[in-house]
Amino acid sequence: MSLRGRPKKYRIVRLDPKISQFSPRGKPGRPDEVTLTMDEFEAVRLCDHMGFSQKEAAKSMRISQQTLSRILKRGRRQIANALVNGAIIKIQGGHYVISSRQDAPQKR
Repeated sequence: MSLRGRPKKYRIVRLDPKISQFSPRGKPGRPDEVTLTMDEFEAVRLCDHMGFSQKEAAKSMRISQQTLSRILKRGRRQIANALVNGAIIKIQGGHYVISSRQDAPQKR
């Protein structure tokens, strides 16, 4: 079966996370898992942690602002789901390339 539609662009990720999994404390048994893709992690990092506007973050990741908005919404939903339900957050996967080039906007 062939893929349909346009091929996905690689998302530019500037930081490989030092920690790839977060586990809740105090929940007995084996908690559920939520997967946060690398592009979702990067979108949340740029917008929520570093304070970039969506336009600046989209330029840094070399995607459109609308695409960044969808990725950010999906990432925030995954994080909220994990916090509310006490699930493990795993950061892995996605369609990305790690780049250290500094042609992206810097935090003011």
